[in-house]
Amino acid sequence: MPEYAELLEGYRRFRKGVYPRQQERFNQTVVEGQHPKLLVIGCSDSRVDPAQIFDVDPGEIFVVRNVAALVPPFETSPGLHGVSAAVEFAVQMLKVKQVVVMGHGRCGGCAAALTQSFDSKPLGEGGFVANWINLLSEAREPVARKHGTSGRKAELAMEFAAIHLSLTNLRTFPWVEEKERTGQLKLRGAHFSISEGVLYSLDEETGEFLPED
Repeated sequence: MPEYAELLEGYRRFRKGVYPRQQERFNQTVVEGQHPKLLVIGCSDSRVDPAQIFDVDPGEIFVVRNVAALVPPFETSPGLHGVSAAVEFAVQMLKVKQVVVMGHGRCGGCAAALTQSFDSKPLGEGGFVANWINLLSEAREPVARKHGTSGRKAELAMEFAAIHLSLTNLRTFPWVEEKERTGQLKLRGAHFSISEGVLYSLDEETGEFLPED
């Protein structure tokens, strides 16, 4: 695992190689601001960086990452709604044309939703993780009934169910629902298999996740 000093070595490589190659693009975004056409809601997992997976230039995607790539339902109660604020900013202010909810294989958050533990350890003492993962409580029941609460088949089913749930919750936001209904916004689901290096996209007609070429 890299220490900060090792991260700085990576930064220096970025300064010498990547930044000069991309400097024109960075300068353009400084002058014009950011105008991404796509919002990606992904997991905080260190293995699944959307910018790396999609190999995009700076400014092309707006990214929100959290445990298990979850979107809570729309609500107006007071609170600090970080994901909802990011969705609002991307859809209303940046006017993105597409939103992709991207889950992934071996997701610890989805496994925790099944077992209420991370790698057999109890969830955090602050209750933040448990409360967040509880968003998956309703989706968990049919998965657990069909596949149990352990094993790769159950975990994969939970990962797919989480993506479906986040897409459903996105549609509870009035302005997301309106933009999708009027064709101004497209919602998509995706799942990245770490072990295969393959992206699976949700087929809206069948509800299945199909591999991309």
